Amino acid sequence: MHRSPLHEKHLELGARIVPFAGWEMPIQYTGIVAEHHAVRKDVGAFDISHMGELEISGKTAKLFLNGLLTNDVSVLSDGEGQYTLMLNEEGGVIDDLILYRLDSERYFLVVNASKIDEDVSWITSQLEQGIALTNHSDGYGGIAVQGPKAVALWKSLEPEMPLPERNGISESAGGTVLCRTGYTGEDGFELFDSVDRIGEWFDRIIAAGATPCGLGARDTLRLEKGYPLNGSDLDGTHTPLEAGLGFFVKLDKPDGFIGSEALIAQKESGLPSRLVAVKLTGKAPPLRHGYEIADPSSGAVLGTLCSGSLSPTLGVGIGMAYLPAAFAKIGTQFSILIRGREFPAEVVKKPFV
Repeated sequence: MHRSPLHEKHLELGARIVPFAGWEMPIQYTGIVAEHHAVRKDVGAFDISHMGELEISGKTAKLFLNGLLTNDVSVLSDGEGQYTLMLNEEGGVIDDLILYRLDSERYFLVVNASKIDEDVSWITSQLEQGIALTNHSDGYGGIAVQGPKAVALWKSLEPEMPLPERNGISESAGGTVLCRTGYTGEDGFELFDSVDRIGEWFDRIIAAGATPCGLGARDTLRLEKGYPLNGSDLDGTHTPLEAGLGFFVKLDKPDGFIGSEALIAQKESGLPSRLVAVKLTGKAPPLRHGYEIADPSSGAVLGTLCSGSLSPTLGVGIGMAYLPAAFAKIGTQFSILIRGREFPAEVVKKPFV
């Protein structure tokens, strides 16, 4: 198991540590609900040192990435970023990630922790002459500062180092990387720096008033906004079209991208399933990954929950699941099977909050 460069600081703050994607990471400090509300109403700080950081460089880096990823890299200017996906030949999702353009020949990718090795292997297998891949993951630590007061906190810490615009990136002369993105649905930023310096940043951010938050709150926050989790809501057997991420898939790129032919064929034939937001309509135990969803009239199993939790904001169980297209319409009623009992639920519009 890997340990974050902030591991000892988590222990000092009383964090509960759990295994996650090959890392020992804090799942909570004072409690998931309290940390969730801190981010929605104030500002929280998450350790994201487990995430991967890759750099693609070369004179033809833009063209290479445009053929590798679903979004249109050509629209980015220096300092801009975009959400995008990397697919296999069948159109299934290898990883979803954020891509930033540092300059015309250098691009910075923030990838999921559980996918670092697979991503590096896949990109390496696709490399073209003149394109270099550098894996910075072992050298960086990261902190996500999220919430309506995140920007004010940063200005109080570093008034001479402005944050980039939304979805943007900036580099300081000392090597600090700031990305104006996050995974909570709130304003904020992600800070990456060397493993030797990230601890000082964490101490300063907490001292400035940010609530330390664990992976538990990160999951409930992203789920309330309908953001998919790779490995649960996204996988190699479902396409981004089925996942409702078509906005980030540019099928009109002249030279296409890996997996685009499969997506075009799927779009023409019709989607077999859709990732939908589901919400309990009554009281029930907390929703969890893997619970079966059934048609209440026939009892037939329609699918399983990919993600599930109690929404701290709504006070009700919410989740996401792939359902056959015929059952994916908003308002469709069904049952969720929990320990042999049926609990009523329905398809609702995303986001939940």
